[in-house]
Amino acid sequence: MAIVEMLMPKMGESVMEGTILKWLKKVGDAIAQDEPVLEVATDKVDTEIPAVNAGILHEILVQEGEVVAVGKAIARISTDKAVTIEATPIVATPATTALEAPIAQVETLDKPAENRFYSPLVLNIAKQEGIAMAELAMIAGTGAEERVTKKDILAYLQQRKAQPQTIAQLPIAKTAPQTVAEVAVAVSAPAVSFSGEADIIEMDRMRKMIAQRMVDSKRISPHVTTFIEVDVTNLVLWREKTKDAFKKREGQNITYTPVFIQAIARAIRDFPMINSSVEGDKIIVKKDINVGMAAALPTGNLIVPVIHNADQYNLLGLAKKVNDLANRARTNQLKPDELSGGTYSMSNIGGFGNEMGTPIIMQPQVAILAFGAIKKKPAVIETPTGDVIAIRHMMFISHSYDHRIIDGALGGKFARKVADYLEAFELNTVI
Repeated sequence: MAIVEMLMPKMGESVMEGTILKWLKKVGDAIAQDEPVLEVATDKVDTEIPAVNAGILHEILVQEGEVVAVGKAIARISTDKAVTIEATPIVATPATTALEAPIAQVETLDKPAENRFYSPLVLNIAKQEGIAMAELAMIAGTGAEERVTKKDILAYLQQRKAQPQTIAQLPIAKTAPQTVAEVAVAVSAPAVSFSGEADIIEMDRMRKMIAQRMVDSKRISPHVTTFIEVDVTNLVLWREKTKDAFKKREGQNITYTPVFIQAIARAIRDFPMINSSVEGDKIIVKKDINVGMAAALPTGNLIVPVIHNADQYNLLGLAKKVNDLANRARTNQLKPDELSGGTYSMSNIGGFGNEMGTPIIMQPQVAILAFGAIKKKPAVIETPTGDVIAIRHMMFISHSYDHRIIDGALGGKFARKVADYLEAFELNTVI
């Protein structure tokens, strides 16, 4: 019998640990290679972890709710399927949210914990729920070295909602008397009243994260938006001519998105300053062209998978990549590194019937482009024998950029270049 250890994998750049959300297998279960074994949460994404070896789950080393560092063993797998498992099965129970879990009494400390490490996931939850560091320091942790785990903070939140309390009500060290100012800060805000009927909807974790990032982006970047109307008649006619044969050959649809991304990548080559970020008083111009494409989830939330090195793909490669990422985004199957590393983003607001908009920049990027709905309109066409009016397929593009480092000339020229590439799209393009 050969026993191999299953290690906590690297979950994306700058991610050093994750929280075990749920074991999808129990001890004694057979596991196929690449079959999902557990769900893990980081400060970036919740995702399933597949097995790198086929066999039988021999032992679970880390329980649900515990935080584990990248590279640490989380389970042991027997690669001999004929082996008899004598260990007592450890049944994995579904991870519960703060609203679903039974109310548990969470212990608080006699004095604030000092120099205690908090995982990014715990800090994010605390930030989203309005838990100050002084309050967080009073929660007793059940993790390694008395760390506060995700399970601890969710249980504390549930208890706090059931029995509202302020920092002033928590046990504090007798050597740290409260001042009048501290007491004033601790007083609960007055209840908000509603006139008439209203539905109160609790934001989920992703919606809170989106809200915070959007507010941060508007605070960090002075947004300017440029609008350009583009004649995409050739693109529309090409897709109508190509879509049926492409669907029959590839088994998937051809959309406008890969053509949009191709035009963006080409324009970034022409204007590389668009592909940058700001760090203090320095401008970091990125060499890799990694285009994020905003996608709406069935829940109504937004996620932005990234096509790394988008300029290295041909149109067929982009089409397959776009479809793959979009499909896996809807089923929560994206990997952490597919959601990170973006250098420029696009949003297809035309899919909702919108003609133009003012997209918000994805930090730390400095620009984003939105593509509006394609509509038939009368337009003036220049011909060798004079101008004529014809029905054309027209679309607005909306380019938002960070005015700290991108002036109107650069922001406008980039948007115009994307429009030029789309208007010059060849009807006989092969995919």
